Amino acid sequence: MDEQPGAPGATVRRLMATARQASLATVLARDESGHPYVSLVLVALDEHGSPLLLLSDLADHSCNLKADSRAALLFDGTAGLEDPLTGPRASVLGLLDPVAAGAAAKSLKDRFLARHPSAAAYAGFGDFRLYRMTVQRAHLVAGFGRIHWLTAADVIGAPDTTGQG
Repeated sequence: MDEQPGAPGATVRRLMATARQASLATVLARDESGHPYVSLVLVALDEHGSPLLLLSDLADHSCNLKADSRAALLFDGTAGLEDPLTGPRASVLGLLDPVAAGAAAKSLKDRFLARHPSAAAYAGFGDFRLYRMTVQRAHLVAGFGRIHWLTAADVIGAPDTTGQG
């Protein structure tokens, strides 16, 4: 990707790469209302920049994802600003599905645990699964009047081999 550091895609990738947490929105499965359900989750990235989450099967958001894998993650880069509405935030939309077991899953779980060492305390529990988002698009608000819809190709980059996702 050949773009300027302040370009919209670069801004979204930076927000995602520096975030330790995000707000996860799923479709409520408990009833037929179709209401959104939002929760706070820890996040890491795979080698291409796709979000990774370690979720318990017992959590409402996991039950929601089993019924409908559509999800959104809000990455908030407004901490510390006097007026948060002037800061960058990105809603990343896509499908959030469990990662199939195997060597690739172990590598992705290792990336997640490198980003969140405290998660090792529960990562081995039988009800926890690693999920990866297939990004479909993103909505960036980088301050007043700086609003962009981006494609998955704008957001997901070249492989990161550092393992620091």
